[in-house]
Amino acid sequence: MKVAIVKYNAGNIRSVVNALRRVGVDPCVTDDPEELRRADRVVFPGQGEAAGTMAYLRESGLSAVIRSLTQPVLGICIGQQLLCEHSAEGDTPCLGVFPGTQVQHFAELWPGAPAKVPHIGWNTIRNLSSPLFDGVREGDFVYFIHSYCAPLSPYTTATTEYGGVKFSAAMRRGSFYATQFHPEKSGAVGERMLHNFIHLCHD
Repeated sequence: MKVAIVKYNAGNIRSVVNALRRVGVDPCVTDDPEELRRADRVVFPGQGEAAGTMAYLRESGLSAVIRSLTQPVLGICIGQQLLCEHSAEGDTPCLGVFPGTQVQHFAELWPGAPAKVPHIGWNTIRNLSSPLFDGVREGDFVYFIHSYCAPLSPYTTATTEYGGVKFSAAMRRGSFYATQFHPEKSGAVGERMLHNFIHLCHD
């Protein structure tokens, strides 16, 4: 099993490497298009700012590579946001893997949005509907750190609520999976999800 992590100008890659090693995988970190296409699984993690990150992905050609992947891909945190169609952060066109999804800032998306932003800490996930969550229970806790989120959509596979705002904690379209939370920082629950991702049975 070859697992590749997309190398680009985003943080938290080391924690993803360590988490994958804990579930028995020694991933490679690469920005080589052919190596990404040859991988059995691709992880697209990140912490950062949407406009600058998308500019880098476009200039490096990685945006087209990521959209072209056919094996299972897992976007994490800003990785989920960048798989959407557009982000309000810097008024940024994104990858469009989840068409029609508009990432918004908590303070702008709904009246009464939580005053404390970013959303940092442990929160529950519910309405689980993806093989990523096999063995994960409704109401299990996972770790979030973010100021922007994707609203509920036909691609939502898990929800969470913060300050009365319900949003997409996870999404899926075909072989593209994504989580707004950090499975690599979510203890045994997150490790279970990474194990599930590595062992997905996929067409």
